[in-house]
Amino acid sequence: MKSTYHTEFEPIYHKEKPVEPNTLFIAACGLEHGHIYNMCKGMKQAGAVIRWVWDNDPDKIAAFQQQFPEAKAASSLNEILHDQAIQMVACAAIPSERGDIGLCVLEAGKHFFSAKTPFTTLEQLQAAREKVNDTGLTWAVFYSERLQVECSGFAEQLLEQGAIGDVIQVLGLGPHRLHISNRPAWFFKKAYYGGIISDIGSHQIEQFLWFTHANDATIQSSNARNFAHPEHPEFEDYGDVHLIGDNGAMHYFRVDWFTPDGLRNWGDGRTTILGTDGYIELRKYVDIANNSDGERLYLVNHGGERMYDVKGKIGYPYFYRLAHDILDNTSTAMPQEHAFKAAELCLLAQQHADTQKKEGGIR
Repeated sequence: MKSTYHTEFEPIYHKEKPVEPNTLFIAACGLEHGHIYNMCKGMKQAGAVIRWVWDNDPDKIAAFQQQFPEAKAASSLNEILHDQAIQMVACAAIPSERGDIGLCVLEAGKHFFSAKTPFTTLEQLQAAREKVNDTGLTWAVFYSERLQVECSGFAEQLLEQGAIGDVIQVLGLGPHRLHISNRPAWFFKKAYYGGIISDIGSHQIEQFLWFTHANDATIQSSNARNFAHPEHPEFEDYGDVHLIGDNGAMHYFRVDWFTPDGLRNWGDGRTTILGTDGYIELRKYVDIANNSDGERLYLVNHGGERMYDVKGKIGYPYFYRLAHDILDNTSTAMPQEHAFKAAELCLLAQQHADTQKKEGGIR
């Protein structure tokens, strides 16, 4: 890649337009995770009409309708699936349930939009791949730590312009606040959440593949631990992974549930992208000790160093592209295999960590 020796880049707001009114109708189901709100908000801004909502918990439905009053409460998932007007179903159910729901949605002839992590087992992933191949429908995944972070979008623009040369390594940090007293019982059961790497680690591997243009990767090492919560023996509060892409690019990430109460938001998520001629650091949600809510990008290359505040300057093109993909039968938002490969590598890394724990006798 041709290198650039200056830092005078400017963020470019996305140019995608919403779909035409009343051409895209979607539904929401499985309201277990708050990601469903951002998923539906993004699709609504892209022109989609939220026609239905369903969950087993009527309180969750009522809360959803407070933000999306146009959504009618369905009596069951089947009521949504039998509505011929619905083209896509968004879902943020318990992670272990997302795969089976997606199969039902595609079987009904509709596209599926899953919160991360989309799967908790490799068997679920294989079934999804087969169903997509059989139906030709989309199984989209909301990897929000890239797709709904504007400094990530700006990083992509900088990489395309050669701001740091060729990407050779990505470092990801994904800390989260636990809020342990507010978590449901399933949150601490491995069969339901799948493990820390397959869950919140899915964001990190997706970013690595995207920024490096790797199509696959090999797991070099992975670890998952329960350091501080013995009262929940199946819970993992720490995980890390080292992998190498099929193009030689390197990746290391750490995820954890140790955000201290003194931080003013849920986690100091960061990504550092190292190139042959410089590096980029993303401070996504907070820039500590500064009056910042995040969306800051730091660029250092041969031309100097610069900090960018890109809040409100990039937007979220993913939702607009996905909306048009559903109507036009295209794949501009995210290639299907990319979405599945990120999930696959997370599951393999989790599997490796589980084996390491078992063989080492570590909790």
